[in-house]
Amino acid sequence: MDKKTLRTGLIGCGHLGKIHCRLLNDIAALNSQIEFTGVYDTDAGSSGEMNKAYNLRSFASEDELMDNVDSLIIVTPTSTHFDIASKALGKGINIFIEKPVTRSVKEAKELSALAARSDLKIQVGHVERFNPALTSLEKTEIRPMFIESHRLSQFNPRGTDVSVIQDLMIHDIDIILHLVNSPVTKIDANGVAVISEEIDIANARLSFKSGCVANLTASRISLKKMRKMRIFQNNAYISIDFLNNKSEVFRLADSDTEAAGMTFPISEKKKIIFEQPPVEDPDNINPIKNELESFFESILLNKPVKVTLEDGREAVEVAEEIIKIISGN
Repeated sequence: MDKKTLRTGLIGCGHLGKIHCRLLNDIAALNSQIEFTGVYDTDAGSSGEMNKAYNLRSFASEDELMDNVDSLIIVTPTSTHFDIASKALGKGINIFIEKPVTRSVKEAKELSALAARSDLKIQVGHVERFNPALTSLEKTEIRPMFIESHRLSQFNPRGTDVSVIQDLMIHDIDIILHLVNSPVTKIDANGVAVISEEIDIANARLSFKSGCVANLTASRISLKKMRKMRIFQNNAYISIDFLNNKSEVFRLADSDTEAAGMTFPISEKKKIIFEQPPVEDPDNINPIKNELESFFESILLNKPVKVTLEDGREAVEVAEEIIKIISGN
């Protein structure tokens, strides 16, 4: 296909928006097909900072920005996602929406209905899908029967407008739904608000039609950070460390199986093979940059997006159910 220039803009210049802005500037500098047109934020001071830092146009309104772009990066509070995304779709703009995709399943379904009427690309910002610890396992057969995940963070007032389920646990919800690829049949959950008005620590147990069970814990009141997932399946154990960008695979094999990794004989016929899938240099990998580049590639090459609107809706649906159970509604 003929090369075309994709004009992109960003709405939301808060903490995460500033990171997206810097990376968009880097992407546009290296790719002649991407034009970073400008930014908008309800706080003119925040968008003005980006104007000064990267010599970007700071638009006076979201409508003015939308009238000058072909794709839009939405990094605003979750409560605003639906209205902004709906308007962008109505203007024929491809959209990238930070997670959670919307604040409710109802909004996500309405957005899906709008999207179904167009051939626009919509990608949801579940950034852990692009974590090198997970992408290194693309060639590993994963058929989970039990999953345990821990996502623990130190307290930060930023983000406490939503529960820890929507803030942190939703990352693992999305990954687990993606890996298990089976309908959820039952959810058990517990949690408590400790130092904010929303749930600060939560545990959920998801049961799937496939027989898999996943136990998820998320906390934003921990002394130290942890982002780990352990996957148990027939003849294999897989450990994923999202914080340190590494994965480990222990698998049971016949004693005569050739293996590049370390091996541990456990009988005359069987042995355990230990492997660490190669991970790209973490210093040269930025998952947020990777997800943005993937979004642009899906538009320019007309390829499917890697994290769909449906993926985002399913994650919100499970998160919403967990919150309902904990709240007793």
